Amino acid sequence: MVDKLPSKGTFMSELKNIKSICIFCGSSHGVDPLFAQKAGELARLLAGNGVRIVYGGGSVGLMGIVASEAMSAGGEVIGVIPESLAARELAQEQITELRVVQSMHERKAMMAELSQGFIVLPGGIGTMEEFFEVFTWLQLGIHDKPVALYNTGEYYDGLKRFLLQMVKQQFLKRETYQELIIETVPENLLTRLEEKASKSSDFLKKDLS
Repeated sequence: MVDKLPSKGTFMSELKNIKSICIFCGSSHGVDPLFAQKAGELARLLAGNGVRIVYGGGSVGLMGIVASEAMSAGGEVIGVIPESLAARELAQEQITELRVVQSMHERKAMMAELSQGFIVLPGGIGTMEEFFEVFTWLQLGIHDKPVALYNTGEYYDGLKRFLLQMVKQQFLKRETYQELIIETVPENLLTRLEEKASKSSDFLKKDLS
């Protein structure tokens, strides 16, 4: 069970630039209960500060927690899910809006278009594919929206080491790595997202083929 926290007044800094955030996360809960707890905490924090959540549209795992906790806190939630996954991930109907699309590519493109930044929670290979795609898009200049890893329970410590190994071996530019936000405290995460969003023109190239 996710511990309830106040949905209002939990973030001191006013969010002027971030009004819509895409969240990538697992359709499972994971072993550590902290993952679910922190997912719910973040969802309520975003909802309490008037930030719309765009996510993958599922009702199970961390995806379901993010959606239900944000809605319970009075937030706005848009789910985007392909028809082929609607039954498998048990598409969440109790949200502000559910958009059913034809393909995974269309799903990710729509989620990116509807958002001003990205937060990656713990998840599996699907979550990693989503993360690396939007991070690659940032590197290639397809968008200039901030990308963040919410490193709850040290889940992404190994990924951080791997990315730094890429930098060391000169497969990833250090300035590209430094564009990535990695935080364990949700308030710090939002502060850094807000700072980067203030310098972003919030563009997304329409031709993603």
